[in-house]
Parts: sequence; structure tokens; C-alpha cells
Amino acid sequence: MVFGLFSKEKSLQKTIEKATNKLAQQVDRMGALEKLREEATEEALFGLCKRFGVTSMKGVEDEQEKHWVVETLVAKGSAALPPLVKYMKGAQQLAFPLRVLERIADKPKVLEVVDEIFASEPPGYVRMPERRIDLMRWYSEWKPATDAEVVDRLAPYVVDFDENSRFTAIEGLDGKDPEKIAPPLITALLRPEEESGRIKRTIVEVLAKSKAPLGDQAAHVTAAIQGAGPLADDFKVDGAIVKKR
Repeated sequence: MVFGLFSKEKSLQKTIEKATNKLAQQVDRMGALEKLREEATEEALFGLCKRFGVTSMKGVEDEQEKHWVVETLVAKGSAALPPLVKYMKGAQQLAFPLRVLERIADKPKVLEVVDEIFASEPPGYVRMPERRIDLMRWYSEWKPATDAEVVDRLAPYVVDFDENSRFTAIEGLDGKDPEKIAPPLITALLRPEEESGRIKRTIVEVLAKSKAPLGDQAAHVTAAIQGAGPLADDFKVDGAIVKKR
């Protein structure tokens, strides 16, 4: 009995290796992926999730296979949730797994999973920021999230160490409640550590587009715009909001 279990486990691992071999022919990978779908145990579905973390040599085939895995996991419904969550805890790329999560879990469960990931990605230096970028980009577009829920989770990253993370967070606040996005964006614009012209311009653009109220920070924002070179040619503060010239 023990030998039989060991043999079955070894066979499953070989199938997962075939399904995630980026150098294999697509027909071989798909055969392995289909086998995992048919087995449908938690470990087999976890193996399917691993396909998200591999980029095969041919871009079109890679996208096709990942979309296939998304639809396969969605079809499994709640059975796919435990292996998906397990996979996401250590995954560097979350774009595809999040597409599955939003379709098989209700809002409270999605927020529970998302908050665990945010907690594992505190603002600050990280060698590979893709994980937090994927999460913020998806979350800012996730329709069930309220403006308050988005702002609460993305605001800390407008001062993140990584510039692309800051940019993603700022863009994610675009279109949300002006009253709620104004404080974190103003803080990010005024902080002395911010040296990126791209970040400053994006902040000012979002403030102008949303007509976010500057309140008692209007004079400071005016000074920041005037001291940012080309921004002063394109924007001004008028009536405690940022406007395009």
C-alpha cells in the first residue's frame, strides 16, 4: 500500500513537471495539463496552478495554455480554491491566479485572500515587485471593491521604494473618490524623497483629473508644481484644486 501511494505520488510529480516544462512541445504540455484536470485532486489542481509561473518559448501558446488553465480551474469551482490560495502564497506572478479567484470565491473570501497577500507585501524594498504590482493593478479594477476599500489598500504604496509600484498605486487611485485619494497623493507629491518626474507628473494628473480638494495643502502643492520644471507649464492650482493650464 505504501509503495502504491509512493508510486502514484511520483507519477503525479512527473506529470506536473511535464505540464510546467517551458521547453517541451505544446502537445506534450497540454497532454500533461489535461491529465491533471482529469485527476482533479488538490495536488493535481495545485500542479495546474504552477503553469501560471512558467513562461514557455512561444508567446501565443503560452497565453493560450494559461487561459486554458484559468477556465479549467474556474470549472472546478470551490474545489480549486484551496490549491489556488496555496499557490498564490508563494507565486511571483499573480495576474492569472487572481482571474480565477474573482470567479470562484465570494467577496469576503476574495478580500481575505487579498489582505493576506497585501500583508505579505508591505511597502519597502523587494527584489521582485511584480507580485505587488499584479495585485494592485487587479485590485484597483475589481468591480466589487468600494473606493474606500481600494484607497485603504493602495495608499501605502504611493510611497513604496519601487518606482513602478508607486506608479501602479497612483494609477490605481485614479477615478476613485476625490476626497479619499487627495491625502495620500498630496503626501506622495510633497515628500522630499520623491525625485521621479514621472511619478510627480502622474500624481498631478490624477489630482487634476479627479478635481481632488487640496484643502490647507493648496499652497504646498502650488510650490511643488512650480518647483517641478515642466509641470508648471502644464498645471496650476486654482480654487484649491489642480487644473490644467
